[in-house]
Amino acid sequence: MNLSIHYEAVYTYERAASLSPHVVRVFPRMDIFVHVAKAVFTTAPTADVQWRRDLFDNQVATCFFPELLSELPIRLEMEIEVKERNPFHFLLDSGGLHLPCKYTAQEEVLLAPFLRCGKHFPLPAPLVSDVPRPTMETLVTLLQWVHENLAYERRDEGDPFTPEETLRREAGSCRDFGPFFAEVLRRNGVATRLASGFVWEGDRADEDRRSESALHAWVEAYLPGAGWLGMDPTNGVLSDHHFVTTAVGLEHSDIAPVVGTYFARSSIASSLATKLEVQKL
Repeated sequence: MNLSIHYEAVYTYERAASLSPHVVRVFPRMDIFVHVAKAVFTTAPTADVQWRRDLFDNQVATCFFPELLSELPIRLEMEIEVKERNPFHFLLDSGGLHLPCKYTAQEEVLLAPFLRCGKHFPLPAPLVSDVPRPTMETLVTLLQWVHENLAYERRDEGDPFTPEETLRREAGSCRDFGPFFAEVLRRNGVATRLASGFVWEGDRADEDRRSESALHAWVEAYLPGAGWLGMDPTNGVLSDHHFVTTAVGLEHSDIAPVVGTYFARSSIASSLATKLEVQKL
């Protein structure tokens, strides 16, 4: 299918401010299933935009602003081609048939950061076990548990809650569910990274749309034989061709769409207005 994407983030400052370099991650990670047919990225007219690949091989635009600005626009217009993809189309190696996964020595070295658990806190019994369990059956069960037991709430600003806080609140946004589910998978011996991007929900009922008009966040788990497999705890599904990944990483700051700050001698009031439209052509 072909999609048109319009993304806009406009930062407005009470008075003109000096801006640090801003890193923008809103560009699709292209592969055999995703092709960008057209892309137009714009920001402040005087900005110097440098294109780079970051540590996680995300395509990023690093923007330098030589002048004081009272408004910082970030805009992207794209048309992309997305091939239909069955997220279950793989065969697991023997090391991935049961959880915890049995990675090779080389995999363990490369995946070590993605296996490292955070601050320990107790998880509900359905989410962790010391007994080996069938991989896909268990992963689907974990996805469904989060989807059914944690309430979704829209929250466009602020840092993600910690996994412990998300569980205590029994609610959160997609960027809260991502770190929480990553912690759950790592406790079960699955290397996991965070992911963000666009989701087309045009074929879902209005009341079931949780990613419309905003960037979405989910996780990717590394399974022997399958590689990196996208999993969306917010909707309780594996990610298929409806998901267009723009960034992956270990921390929220690795996948945030825009990262930067301003400099001033005193605090400056600011506001952020965002807009996202993902439509099927």
